[in-house]
Order: sequence, then C-alpha cells, then structure tokens
Amino acid sequence: MELKAGYKKTEAGVIPAGWQVCGITDICSDIFLGLTTKVDYVKSGGVPLVRAKDINSGRLLFDDTLQISKRQHQELTKYRRANKGDVLVSKSGTLGICALVDTDTEFSIYESIIVMKSNTATCDSRFLLWLMRFEATQDRLLEETVGSTVGHLNLLNFRKLVVPIPKMEEQKAIAAALSDVDSLITALDRLIAKKRDIKQAAMQELLTGKRRLPGFSISSEWVVKLLDDLFDFSGGFSASRDQLSTEGHCYLHYGDIHMSKKTFIDVRSEQQDIPKLDIPLKRVSPVSLLGDGDVVFVDASEDEEGTSKHVVIINKEKIPFISGLHTIIAKSKTSELDHQYLRYCFQTADIKRQFRFFAVGTKVLGISKTNIARVMLRIPSLLEQNAIAAILSDMDAEIAVLEARREKTRALKQGMMQELLTGRIRLT
Repeated sequence: MELKAGYKKTEAGVIPAGWQVCGITDICSDIFLGLTTKVDYVKSGGVPLVRAKDINSGRLLFDDTLQISKRQHQELTKYRRANKGDVLVSKSGTLGICALVDTDTEFSIYESIIVMKSNTATCDSRFLLWLMRFEATQDRLLEETVGSTVGHLNLLNFRKLVVPIPKMEEQKAIAAALSDVDSLITALDRLIAKKRDIKQAAMQELLTGKRRLPGFSISSEWVVKLLDDLFDFSGGFSASRDQLSTEGHCYLHYGDIHMSKKTFIDVRSEQQDIPKLDIPLKRVSPVSLLGDGDVVFVDASEDEEGTSKHVVIINKEKIPFISGLHTIIAKSKTSELDHQYLRYCFQTADIKRQFRFFAVGTKVLGISKTNIARVMLRIPSLLEQNAIAAILSDMDAEIAVLEARREKTRALKQGMMQELLTGRIRLT
C-alpha cells in the first residue's frame, strides 16, 4: 500500500515523517522495578505500598493499599523511589495497567510494578502515560510477556520497547486533548454514581412507606405478605455453560444474574445477546419456562447479598426462555403486584437482610425455594405501586442516558488515541 505523503513506515508503524522512533530507554532517565525484598506490613501509621491492583484508569488509588513501616520505606527507597510525574506500569497480574503519579504523597512500590521516569527534555510525562496506555503499545508489551501459567513483563524485554515520538509541543497538545476527554469521562462516572445513590435512597424510602407520594394518604395501609402468598416457586432446568451455543432457545444461567447489574431482562430486545440451549422444549418442564413478569433468583452465591440477586422477565411475546441451573423461579399467583414494581421491590435493605437470614452455608451461601417463600414483603395498593415504579423508572432512564453518553465518550477517546498517537491527525 502506498504511503500517504509526509509519512514513513517504521518498526513502530506508519508515522509522520517529522516524528522519531525511540527506544523507551531513550525517553526515560530511569526504568526500575518496585521493592523486590520482603516487607513488613503495619496496620496503621505506615507508608502506602502501591500494588498492581491499586492502579486504575491512569490513576493511583490509595483507598485499599497495604502499609509498610516508615523506617523500612526510607531504607528501601533511599536510592530509588517513585515521584510525582513518574509513570507506573503493572508487570504482573493484569498486565500493562498504567498510572501517572500525580501526588507528592510518599509511597512505596511493590515489585509487580515498573516505574518509568521520563526524560523531561525529550518526553512529556503525561504524553508518556497516554503512549503506554495506547493499544498498539499494549500489544507490543503483551508480545514480550513470559511465563506459562501467569504472564508477566520481563524488565529486560520491556527496556527494548520502541515507540513513536513527536516533538515536545505536539506531545503536550496530544496529552492535553486526551486528558480533557478523560476528565469528562471521570465527571460522568461521578454523576452516574451520584444519581445511583439518589435512586438507592429513594428506593429505601418509597419501597418501605417511610415517604409517601402526594395523593396517597398515610391512612392507606400497606399489607405484609409472605412471598409464598404471592408466588409459586420452582427450580430451573439443569444445563452447564459448556452446552450453550448460538442456536436454540434462550437460556438464563445463574451467572448471568449474579454477574450482572440488570434487574430485568427484556427478551424481545435482548434475545440476540442471550446464550442459547439447543434442546427440544418438550424436555423442559413448563415451570422452568419464563413468562412475562416472572422473577428469577439465584440459589447460591459466595457474596453474602448474592442470594437476593434477581431479574424480572419482560416477555410479552412469549418467546421460549429457559431458566437454568441454580435459579429459582417465582411465578405470580395473584394480581397484587405490578410488573414494573417487581423490578424494585426486592432491592430494599430489609428484603436483603431477610435473604441473608434464610441463607445457609459457609464459603458458599445457598437459599432454597422453601426459605425464599418465607420472606415477607410490605406492599401498597396497585395505584401506589404504579406511582412508585414510575418515579424509579424515570431515574433509571436518566442514568441510562448518562451511561450511554459515557460509552460514546469512551469510544471517542479510543478513536482519538488511535488518530493522535499515530499522527493521523495533527494538533500542531
């Protein structure tokens, strides 16, 4: 393929003619590993020890760091330590996760991290961060991993890495543009978290009757019902994930509930993404087929709140949908509960407490159909249920809009990285 005018082909890919290909050691004044000696941990009053798990989205996280003694920190970092402006790269576990040190706080670095000190005369530290986070760089890093079971980056191989480098002015412009988009994503993350907290607080008040909506009298009593009075319970059809394919009937595995943040599944709109089980329906008991308004719980979890995880099924078209292994199906036997309200009413602290109370086990908690039936639910009239569900549904819609905006911004950032860090788009 003919090269575009003003570009050249290099070992780091096609780049602008004015850019250079440099070894990572040419643009860094030093590259070294974190502490490789045994450390003494302290419970408090020590110095944070940053591990690979304490790096995320280009930033250091000090919320859950271990601590080592100040004496040992001073002794082990006397000659080399990470400082503000350095770039950190994880070499073990999840490989290639990067962060820029943006604090003057003293901390130690564990051996699972590589420290890069940029040569400020040739490489801007923020540009270096984006360069290391770039997909092409990450791919080159992964090519250099060693280890058969758990891969890790070898420091000698890491130092052989070559990267494309523009002039300093363009480096800073690229870093600024990408950092601006990253800041927007961070702001959206915070706003989404805030909206979720507001919704959670609203649920705790509205779904327990602590706060009543206008038009609903305090004298309008809620009733307390056992779930056994409201639902018929049954188990799912046993099949493993190994049996799933792209053909057959929709199949709901317990892991699809346990690992998801969804509280409902709209079968019509999501059926293309739902794994399939290719078996004749006549092999499946009718009680294991999911209909509109059915609630599906997991029956076991390692998480103490996991046994209350559930989804509500939206299936007005009656598309064949099989509930699977380790699920408990609740089919309504009354008209006392609104389908929309069902998406929220099991998410209160009181309901989760009851599920924990009835769960049994040590490492893995399990709950039976019999015990779920003993959970008590306070419910208002259908009209009040509709009003509560409408408010919470509006909150969900607002959060969904923000999440969609965040995903578009993330996609924009990835596109910008591809264009800016290869020089396809120039900022100067």
